Amino acid sequence: MSDSQEAHPKVETVADISEDSLVWKQYSGEHELHLVTDLIDKELSEPYSIFTYRYFINQWPQLCLLVLHNGTCVGTIVCKMDRHRETFRGYIAMLVVDMPYRKHKLGSKLVCRAIEVMKAEGVEEVMLEAETTNEGALRLYERLGFIRDKRLHKYYLSGQDAFRLKLLLPAPDHITYDMMAVEMAQNAAQTEEN
Repeated sequence: MSDSQEAHPKVETVADISEDSLVWKQYSGEHELHLVTDLIDKELSEPYSIFTYRYFINQWPQLCLLVLHNGTCVGTIVCKMDRHRETFRGYIAMLVVDMPYRKHKLGSKLVCRAIEVMKAEGVEEVMLEAETTNEGALRLYERLGFIRDKRLHKYYLSGQDAFRLKLLLPAPDHITYDMMAVEMAQNAAQTEEN
């Protein structure tokens, strides 16, 4: 095996995921913290302390969403909401989908579900930062209506630049977040029944 193959091993993608095998849920307590931290620590380049996780999750648990497949957390989003000057702003701090589960729109669905929660709370805009080299994330957010607001030089500890992305709400007409929020509510109801 060459050095380049060792540095970037090929990851097998999960080919088939039925909606029935996924559980979409809101963070429900400290017993689930490791599900969020383990996945984020594994997949994101930026290190976060336990205090950072708790800052977001304890104040805005309704904005920490998880997707489970066969009992394993394969995706999560961590967000917050607060007033910024005259605007009530949502902020997406972390979004992760486990590598083998990418290309199944799980990231898009997590973002849409989080945005629906924020909209219900009266958020007027949603912000986030993404590495300028993370083309997949940039495409995902731009497909959902986010625009590049500014470039932040050497934003990350690695020295990498970031784009600040912004979504003004209400979202453009061609984006329908409501359907995904309904889907999440239905899945939650099914989980409670079982």
